[in-house]
Amino acid sequence: MPPGGNEARGAALAELAALMHRLRTDPQLGCELEGASGEALDDAQRANLREMRREWQQSTALPEALVQARTLAASRYEHAWRAAPGQRLKGFLANFRDVMRLAREEAELLSQLQGVSKYEALMDRFEPGMTCAEVDRVFGDLKHWLRASCARRRNARARDDGDADRPFSTERQKALCEHVTRMLGFDFSRGRLDVSTHPFSGGVREDVRLTTRYRDDDFLQSLMGTIHETGHGRYEEQNRPRELLGQPVSEARSMAFHESQSPSFEMQIGRSRGFAGLLAPLLVEAFGAQPAFEPDNLYRLLTRVEPGLIRVDADELTYPAHVILRYEIERALIEGDAEPDDIPALWDEKMLALPPRHARRLSATARCRTCIGRAARSAISRYTLGAMYAAQWFAAIRREVPDLDERIARRPRAAPFDWLRDNICSPRAAGRSRSCAARASGERLNPAFPRAPGAALPCLSHRGCRSS
Repeated sequence: MPPGGNEARGAALAELAALMHRLRTDPQLGCELEGASGEALDDAQRANLREMRREWQQSTALPEALVQARTLAASRYEHAWRAAPGQRLKGFLANFRDVMRLAREEAELLSQLQGVSKYEALMDRFEPGMTCAEVDRVFGDLKHWLRASCARRRNARARDDGDADRPFSTERQKALCEHVTRMLGFDFSRGRLDVSTHPFSGGVREDVRLTTRYRDDDFLQSLMGTIHETGHGRYEEQNRPRELLGQPVSEARSMAFHESQSPSFEMQIGRSRGFAGLLAPLLVEAFGAQPAFEPDNLYRLLTRVEPGLIRVDADELTYPAHVILRYEIERALIEGDAEPDDIPALWDEKMLALPPRHARRLSATARCRTCIGRAARSAISRYTLGAMYAAQWFAAIRREVPDLDERIARRPRAAPFDWLRDNICSPRAAGRSRSCAARASGERLNPAFPRAPGAALPCLSHRGCRSS
């Protein structure tokens, strides 16, 4: 869209947000919700009522002026973020300070309503029932484990036979991505795969939009990003119960639950040995026969560990370090223990302390562009929490289907998809994330699950999604 219309579009979004907020906070709605609690309701209706009451309570805690200002500030910040490469750091942060000021105001009002910390109050909007103590528990375990595991994995990994010959035709990558997406059950009569700056998924059940991005020097980025978004698209748009669409009970239980579906596709299925065997002949057909496409070598390429400074380019083992870093910084920002101008110094300090340790640093502008895109939302933890859930789901599937990997090698979508549909998609709003996880897998969130029996790496990364 033309940049000259940014301000007008932002104002229209802010007006729409105010009108929607006015409908959500209608006092009569509160009376009707209260009256409905005394009616005879089935399980789905009780879940609907619970979610509607929760939304009404959180909305009524926020004044309309704040909702409107927050939407307008977020639009301005988004436009500045896209134009940031040509801006000085000072000009870029000016937009973010407004976003942070309003986020803190929202967090303060919600924390008073719920009796929790400001960061936890915002996190509850995306992860209902999740607490900072729970995130600290799983991240604390993971943080200590990563220190030794990153170094051990890099030193012990068998050398692969190298990358494939470049360049990789964009048209052939596109055909490959569409073929694999169909193989994973995506319905192209109700969806599309297109190109965008960053991969995402969106749309409605009858019209699902997936995007990826292509590089002529790296076909795996587009392929794995497409598989990742296929997980989002099948879960949210093509696997929701049709009879419940439009009701809260049909929505994802939390962002981490939603996120668990994309690493289920990308990491648990897409980077398995069985799937590497399926991919190998497709890659030979697309790009020609070469040693890199031998199944064993392809598996090593898919699970390669190579530390880097950019989150969305990180491998599956070092990715959680990026998330932990961002979680710690955004929590300090929301709680008022740090200011936007402190981000460059905090970034360097934590990047050098977390595994893997880096000898060089990003520029100040790059640090802030990479870090603060999500710092006002308290949502960054969902990427690694979702990957942990995915590993937990597949541990449960393997208990029921011991030959799962052999089945994936023959037909990748049958056994795991049925389990995900029955245990994750159908009851996704029937309780808090913790109870849903326990019901589906037999225990609460546990960071100890590996990707597969005997696997060297856990499933803990993210390539891109609708709100990255």
